[in-house]
Amino acid sequence: MNEPTYILVHGAWGGAWCWRDVGLELTNRGVQWTALDLPSSTHGAHSNTYLADDANDVIEVASLEGPVVLVGHSYGGAVITEAADRVANLQRLVYIAALVPTLGQSASEANQELPVRTMLDDAIEIDGDFLRLNSDLAAKAMYQDCTDEVTAWAVSQLTAQSIASLRSPREGFDVDVHSHYVLCTNDNAIDPSIQQVMSQRCSEVAMLESGHTPLLSQPSVLCDLILTNN
Repeated sequence: MNEPTYILVHGAWGGAWCWRDVGLELTNRGVQWTALDLPSSTHGAHSNTYLADDANDVIEVASLEGPVVLVGHSYGGAVITEAADRVANLQRLVYIAALVPTLGQSASEANQELPVRTMLDDAIEIDGDFLRLNSDLAAKAMYQDCTDEVTAWAVSQLTAQSIASLRSPREGFDVDVHSHYVLCTNDNAIDPSIQQVMSQRCSEVAMLESGHTPLLSQPSVLCDLILTNN
């Protein structure tokens, strides 16, 4: 059987750049992978860019590959959940500090299942139909365990995020494939208590002593977890 391609899906305000270090690690291990920029987070994104639009881009990429594993970080978890039932050769789902909305639920609603406020909430600024992040607060919310150099680089890459993408409901149905959740225990963006709720919707969970973005703080350890059951 052909080895799967890992399709890496970033979270809100991010881009394919988030996977820089994970991608290098996967390449060094001989693993096929690809990452994409979600339309809800790109520069010049339309205000009416919904969860379904992000999922459609993932589905399009997946259709060009053989067997695939979908990997979603943060909001990217909602995206791969929405896309999963339309990916023909899906082998597995991997969630990293991710939102896993139920059918009919939005990413924002999933994140509000428990009344917990985080540093990320404090960093969010409304700009019309988009949300932006305060740079200093975003650094503390998402990159507190990264090096100063990596943090500065990541914060400089952050974009606006369409509000519609976060508030639009999941319409994709559940799929009968293995799902693995990586729960980041020191997360200042999506509280670990929320992640615990999300992880109960998956086949298994692994704990990682990490902030919100192990993609950049612990790429090698994270790859070990991503490749579990490969």
